[in-house]
Order: sequence, then C-alpha cells, then structure tokens
Amino acid sequence: MPSLLFERGAPGRGATFVSDAGAAARYLDAGLLRADLPLPDLAELEVARHFTELSSRNFSVDRNFYPLGSCTMKYNPKLNEAAAAFEGFTELHPFAPDAGCQGALQLLWRMQRALTALFGMTQFSLMPAAGAHGEITAMLMAKKHFNDIGEGARNVCLVPDTAHGTNPASAAMVGYRVNAIASTARGRIDVAALKRKLGADTAVCMMTNPNTLGLFEDDIVDVTNAVHEAGGLMYYDGANANAIVGLCRPGDMGFDLLHLNLHKTFSVPHGGGGPGSGPVGANKKLAPYLPQPLVIERDGAFALDWGSQRSIGPVRAFWSHFLAVVRAYAYVIVHGVDGLRRNSELAVLNANYVRAAVKDVLAVPYEDFCRHEFVCSAEALKKKTGVRALDLAKGLLDAGIHAPTMYWPHVVPECLMIEPTETETKATLDGFAATLRGLVELAEAEPDALRAMPLHTSVRRVDEAHVGRQANKGIGLRWSAEQGAV
Repeated sequence: MPSLLFERGAPGRGATFVSDAGAAARYLDAGLLRADLPLPDLAELEVARHFTELSSRNFSVDRNFYPLGSCTMKYNPKLNEAAAAFEGFTELHPFAPDAGCQGALQLLWRMQRALTALFGMTQFSLMPAAGAHGEITAMLMAKKHFNDIGEGARNVCLVPDTAHGTNPASAAMVGYRVNAIASTARGRIDVAALKRKLGADTAVCMMTNPNTLGLFEDDIVDVTNAVHEAGGLMYYDGANANAIVGLCRPGDMGFDLLHLNLHKTFSVPHGGGGPGSGPVGANKKLAPYLPQPLVIERDGAFALDWGSQRSIGPVRAFWSHFLAVVRAYAYVIVHGVDGLRRNSELAVLNANYVRAAVKDVLAVPYEDFCRHEFVCSAEALKKKTGVRALDLAKGLLDAGIHAPTMYWPHVVPECLMIEPTETETKATLDGFAATLRGLVELAEAEPDALRAMPLHTSVRRVDEAHVGRQANKGIGLRWSAEQGAV
C-alpha cells in the first residue's frame, strides 16, 4: 500500500462539497488563492485510513519503553487527561474576566504555591511555553536586574561542559558571552576553574543538578557562594528535576532563578509537537522581574496581577499553556509531597539498577552512584568491532525500544545517556538490559549485522549526515510528481 497521500490519490476520487467552484473567489482575496496547489484528490475514507495508519507507527510512552536520557519520558497518567478535559477548563476563553474564571485562577495560584514550596523559590510564573523558553525568560530577568542596579556591563555567562545544549544558546540570545567550565575526572564542575573565571563581568552561572552525566554536584554550595561573592546570579536548569523533587531544593542550594519542565518532571505529555510548559521560579531578589501577569489571592478571590513595575512583561500570548498546568497540578495533588519524593527515589533506584546491569559490557566512566540517569560509552566496542553507539541505538529500535540519547554530553566518547524513569517495572528494565547486552554480544560476533539495523521498522536506516546537510542548506523533504519524495 502506498505510504504517502500523494501516492494514494487519483483524479475524481475525492468528494466535492462546494457546488459552485468559484464561490471561494467571492469571499477570499484573490491574492490568497493558488491555482497550482498540487493537492492529491482523495476520498475521506482514504484520508482517515492514512492518518490512522501513521498513528499506529508512532513511537510513544504508552506503547514502548522510552529511555531517552535527560528528557524524562515518563508515563502520562490518564487521570491527568480526564482533569484537563473538564468542560470548565477546555471551554474557558482566555479573555474571560477574573470573576468568570475563579476556578482556573485558583488552580494556577495553587500550582504557583506548590512549585515555590517544592523548589525553595519565592514565586513562580507559569507563563513560559517550554524549557528553552523558560531559560531565555530567566536570562532576560537577570539582564534587566543588572541594568536596574547599574551593573549592565556584566556580560559573561558561565556554563559547565555538562550543560544542556540550549543553555549557551539562551545566554547568547540575550547578548551574554558564554564561557565554558570544564568538568573534573569525577564528572562534576571544576570549582577551581570556575573561581578563576569569576570577575566583575560575571552575570550568570547556568547549571543543572544533577548534571547531564546523572551525577549530583556535591560542591554546589561552594559554587553558588563563589558566584554570589563575585556579584553574579545562579540559574538552575530544571530538566533533571525528576531526580530531586521532595529530596532537596535548588533554592536551598543557592540558586536565584530556575525553570522547570512540567512535560518532564510532572508527567505532562512530552514531545509530538507540544505543548510543553516551562515555569520560571525566582527568589525574593529576582521575583519582581518575573513575567506578568501572576495570579494572586486578594480578599478571598483570585486575580491576574500586573502590578510589578520591574517585570520583564509577558513572554507569550495569554497566561500559560493552561491545560498542561492542569495535568501537572493533578499529578501533584494525587501524589502529594510523600508520593513525589517516592517517585524521585524510584527514578534514582531504576537508573542505578540498569547501570549495574550493563556496566560490564559498556563502560560506565564514573564510579559514583548516579541519580535519575547515567551515561555509558561504546568507545571500547567501536575500537574492537567498529560498531558505534549509533549502531546499538538502531538495534534497540528493532527490539521495540526507543534509542537513548546519543553522543551527548560530548565529554563522554560514543556516549549513550539512559534514563529509565520511575514508571517502568523491573521486568521492563530487565528486558532492556538483556537486549542491550545481546546487541553488544552480536556486535562482537557479527558486527555487520548491527550496522544493517534496523530491519523491522517502518523506515530503515537513514543517512543522518546527508539529511542534516540538506537541512542546513534550507532544503527540506518535498513531493514531486516526477520524483516522489525528495
């Protein structure tokens, strides 16, 4: 069966619902109409079958194990979906007056308070639409703060080499010069190297804890004290917060600003085009700069407050990805503090269990116990057999397991970053470890077999380098009647 709609269509097959073919021209500006739009002619049934078939090919947490490092692809409880489907939420107009949406405002207010308590901040804005959006929001807040206190010349952002890839991009987008800080042999930030780079030009140090190697930065208080003594601010990237909720708080570590990923830590669906949610928290000094409006409680009622003169202002249309926040709030109130802490403990336990199960076939470069994720290296396997981390990832696809994050962080050669999350069973983890071990054994016996995988997926191995080069040239996938997909 042809896989593209363009291949399924035939002239005259589709139904016509507009009796007057020229009717559209009477209602639309002629400049908006195209006479050469090469759309396929299809029956509605063909369209329905096509998209239903595509949906069955989609990889999702509901169908398969998804150990994607640093992204916390955990199960999304269906109770959350039921809460987000309440008519009072789904039918609420974004311009409804405060008096007409008290329930929604109360939920947002409670979520702000829950996040401040869990992460040790003074206030949260729920407005940012995703993690990287939260990052740049926090950087804009930092920049405005320094301008307000007459220290706008601070223009350096310190970023460890284990940072998330969006951190330096967010800093650069607001005009900061990014200065990388190396890791030690223990996989933590080199505090001595950090202190040597601190100075009157230091604006922000961006970190996540645990870091992207899955290791807790045990010198974090020394780091935050040093940055503060130099007059800088500490920013916490919350992408790895699934390891710490209920166990420790970034505010207590000395962080001034942070973002969270509700679509990671708080079980909101992740990927597939969104929406995400990246709330930003701030301590007392930075809270006045949070995006407006915030939800406040006044005389027993809830309202959107635009009162801060120092706010950086709105960072998106309307007030949040509201239904994402509803899902996250349902997750919080169902689990409570004890349940959230238990989830963090299980995430750490599961990661260490898998780490122990594979470390004799794939090198684990750091001896310490990991937190919610760990990295392993296929460098020795590559030298012995020519099989790369990429080939192991392709083999996992054939086994119905999503590939882990590959080749990142860059400090580990032939890196695989694995995060099992707390929602997977021991049986699933045992099956994953056995599959990965089996692929290593196959690589040693028949390396060419690994390099041919995947064999049973909808799309076989693609040339990622070629696709990347084409994308960099602005060339995307397109359809041609003569050539097909090019």
